[in-house]
Amino acid sequence: MITKNKVVSVSYELKTEPDGGILETADAGHPLEFICGQGQTLEYFEMNLLNKKVGDKFDFKIPAAQAYGEVNEDMVVDLPKDIFKEVQPEDMVVGNVLPMMDSIGRHLEGKIVEIGEEEVRIDFNHQLAGKDLYFKGEVLAVRDATDEELEALKSHKCGGCSGCGSEGGCDSHEDSCGCGGCH
Repeated sequence: MITKNKVVSVSYELKTEPDGGILETADAGHPLEFICGQGQTLEYFEMNLLNKKVGDKFDFKIPAAQAYGEVNEDMVVDLPKDIFKEVQPEDMVVGNVLPMMDSIGRHLEGKIVEIGEEEVRIDFNHQLAGKDLYFKGEVLAVRDATDEELEALKSHKCGGCSGCGSEGGCDSHEDSCGCGGCH
């Protein structure tokens, strides 16, 4: 049964509209695997899986406020164009997402909204901000986490893991701990 400190494997489909197109999948060949209660996935994703067991199917909605939050206009900023001088011209396109870093070294992703003469408008909201998430899937495996797995999470320094890049997590900053990436 899924409880805290259990390693959970699930297959799922993610949509942002009940009858919309599939945004992301994790199939039985490449399932999402995480340790329950360790902050590797969305809190409300795990809450909807608690007490389920192998073979149980799930179908639930996570409202935007409990997923990646509502769109925050304060996260849309104008930055001086000269800070993008090392970005390749073909990457400086409205709609493109650029890997960036804030003043204290945290990795961010910013979507180019507008390119002006002096400034570039960047949206740092999560790509799924303001969207309800609809998950449908099945529990594939549940087991106790090993002491080594739990210790590896405690010693991880990036501030959290995203599992297999689930629910839009960033796996573009892969590291050697095997967590799937920092966010």
